[in-house]
Amino acid sequence: MASLGRTVAVARKEAREILRDPITLTIALVLPVVMMFLFAHAITLDVREIRLGVLDQDGSPESREYVAAFLRSGYFRLARVVRDGREAERLLEGGRARVVLVVPGDFARTLAQGLPARAQALLDGSFANTAIIAGNYVEAVTAAYDRRLAERALAVRAGVQPAPAVRVEPRVRYNPDLRSAPYVVPGLFAVILMGFPPLLTALAVVRERERRSILQIYTSPIRGWEFLGGKLLPYAALAFLDMLLLLVVGRFWFGVPVQGSLALLLGLAALYVLATVGIGLSVSMATRSQVVAILLALVLTVMPALLFSGFLFRIESMPVAFQWYTHLYPARHFVEIARGIALRGVGLERLWPSAALLGAYAGAVLGLACLRFRKKVA
Repeated sequence: MASLGRTVAVARKEAREILRDPITLTIALVLPVVMMFLFAHAITLDVREIRLGVLDQDGSPESREYVAAFLRSGYFRLARVVRDGREAERLLEGGRARVVLVVPGDFARTLAQGLPARAQALLDGSFANTAIIAGNYVEAVTAAYDRRLAERALAVRAGVQPAPAVRVEPRVRYNPDLRSAPYVVPGLFAVILMGFPPLLTALAVVRERERRSILQIYTSPIRGWEFLGGKLLPYAALAFLDMLLLLVVGRFWFGVPVQGSLALLLGLAALYVLATVGIGLSVSMATRSQVVAILLALVLTVMPALLFSGFLFRIESMPVAFQWYTHLYPARHFVEIARGIALRGVGLERLWPSAALLGAYAGAVLGLACLRFRKKVA
């Protein structure tokens, strides 16, 4: 009971310091929500209304129908109709179009002869992901146009409208509208909680050292784990409050519900919070300057969370060595947990490996912080 009382006393003292510091409160509660809005609106995987330039050298009804198929698809928006190849190149160079569709002058004549007509799509490859998706859209629209021509030819020959041999009915699970927000927002839970709580916690002990108030701790009967536990609790509570705020914003502003167990998500989020603030405490133990603590916390948290968590870049696409390397970062495991529960509604029976690794990581960083804390007598 005495140990618990000392821990609570340190936690109460740290909480009073936080409440008296409006800058810390703003960083802890307002900035995470601001980052949620900025990231969720700025990061989108949706590719719609791609600016399309058209160079129709044929001008026939067939070529106009082919161009119209692109505009009806909903994926492309007409940017400009050009007259020659040089104007098409300038359109791409100036960024005024991402795709330029070139229809040759013999398009209709070739089709009338029963031969495959050729067309060309010039893609702006400076945005590789957009270019790949736009190329797939071009192929899909062309394939649909080709099927319509084939069906029309068969109808003319047989005098009837032919039924397609295969009819595909795609059904999208987990994200029927194919929006980016249901994928991006749960990933932001992990990235934002890896950014701010460790940064604030990293300053907790370093600030005591710079003020030399740590000497009072060294000469007191308090144990190291009691002192660190008291430092950890207020920041862990703030981080968990951040998680609740992010959940509310994600649900009511971005329309991303939690398909699975909310209690399970919050429980594993509490475990993740312990891991993040534990990183901050470990950084505090390793440095003696607030500036160094801030820089080290950023290097150890924000950068890996963006690169190796699977938030932006698919882990399966990385080299095998880097895929194993990502297991060293708790953000990777919480991204899988948050997306699994929020998007697919899965339970602990599927997520227990990530939960176990997250718990092991939290225990490791908190244990490391306690080991590095050396109580001294002034």
